[in-house]
Amino acid sequence: MKFASRFTPHVFFLSLFGFLLFACTQQSALVVSAASNLTFAFREIGKHFEQKTGIQVVFNFASTGQLVQQIEQGAPVDLFAAANVSFIEELEHQGLIVPESKMLYARGHLTFWVRKDASIPIQRMDQLLQSEIQRVAIANPDHAPYGIAARRALRSAGVWEEIQDKLVMGENVRQALQYAETGDVDVAIVPLSLSCVTQGVWTQIPQQFYQPLNQALAIP
Repeated sequence: MKFASRFTPHVFFLSLFGFLLFACTQQSALVVSAASNLTFAFREIGKHFEQKTGIQVVFNFASTGQLVQQIEQGAPVDLFAAANVSFIEELEHQGLIVPESKMLYARGHLTFWVRKDASIPIQRMDQLLQSEIQRVAIANPDHAPYGIAARRALRSAGVWEEIQDKLVMGENVRQALQYAETGDVDVAIVPLSLSCVTQGVWTQIPQQFYQPLNQALAIP
């Protein structure tokens, strides 16, 4: 994840901190549903928030599509952070968020991720077709924005049909990464926000292959 041009990491931290405070209504715990690519960043921010306020933050990390379904079904959520603004807009159309709370906070980027002991460091889409690469993990595009972006990138590169037998679908990007970390797959296509904080070798996928992942949050 890279921060959108008008949001530096410092400003993002302060903005999210303010959102957490705004979402609090004299309660002892705050429920935050967030896309899986935010796992590491939000846990860190949550620790600082708890230290400053004494209010516990309970995180629910999953694919954005799954979190939307939970909100639609009435799950109690104080703050929702999506991996693509379109899902926030979908909830807005249903009247399920506070309209003035919607905020763009970052732009996501895709990467190839392999273990450090991998025999082939993947840097191009066509390398996925090599016989040495037997399994490739992505988040399930049926409900994960980064999975949708990965599918679009593979299609744009002209390799989607050819690697169908190699694809392994994770429930979310964190699971897709775990498949690669444990060696169950050879390569994972996952967000930069996960790649840059984990032990592996990664290469950013050119933006030309997929539409920007503008990420937004809101208060349901």
